Amino acid sequence: MARDLVILACNDCKMRNYTTKKNKRLHPDRVEYSKFCPRCNSHTKHKETR
Repeated sequence: MARDLVILACNDCKMRNYTTKKNKRLHPDRVEYSKFCPRCNSHTKHKETR
């Protein structure tokens, strides 16, 4: 399957908060979303980790 599970980590505190799936054939680069971080208590950018 082309869809893989990826982990999203907060750019500010580096806490791994979310998991999501992405198609690695269509999006080979790392994805970045704006999500709520419970440790920072605000919406921050979350980037895909390896």
